[in-house]
Amino acid sequence: MKKALKIISSLISFVIIGVMLIFAFAVISSKASGGEPTIFGYQLKTVLSGSMEPTFQTGSIIAIKPAESSSKYDKGDVITFRDKDDKIITHRIIEVEQVNGKMMYTTKGDNNDGADLDPVLSQNVIGKYTEFTIPYVGYLLNYANSKAGAALLLVVPGVILVLYSIFSVYKAIREIDGKKTSQST
Repeated sequence: MKKALKIISSLISFVIIGVMLIFAFAVISSKASGGEPTIFGYQLKTVLSGSMEPTFQTGSIIAIKPAESSSKYDKGDVITFRDKDDKIITHRIIEVEQVNGKMMYTTKGDNNDGADLDPVLSQNVIGKYTEFTIPYVGYLLNYANSKAGAALLLVVPGVILVLYSIFSVYKAIREIDGKKTSQST
């Protein structure tokens, strides 16, 4: 029974530390990159609308490979780009044209009835969707980008870790006192 409790205690410790590290990484990397975190060279973007459902759900995070100056995209590729109002949008390319030596992409959300009004210039493409999606985690990342969210996601795991440390020290002291009592008798 004691061995099982020790294993469970170690597992809980591992999970708490892991969750704290993930939250800290998400908050720090999103602040350092000025918005969306980058992992292993891929940017994580939060899906804020249903225009691409069912490809990915609102609130998901998606990974995109950042565009390079020589990047060219094909019909059917899902790209993330800045529109004329500087909004970030992720839609599928439905047509590729070359106009005056520049690539232009006509895009459409999978869940939209018609194509986007303005074509996307190649210099406005941020990156290409890499087929990696995690549903609903985007809500957490959006919250982490707020001041209250950043504080909460860093403070709460820290407090939990401190409380768990206090509990572990108390338990170790009790165990040592128990051994001293059994040896003296």
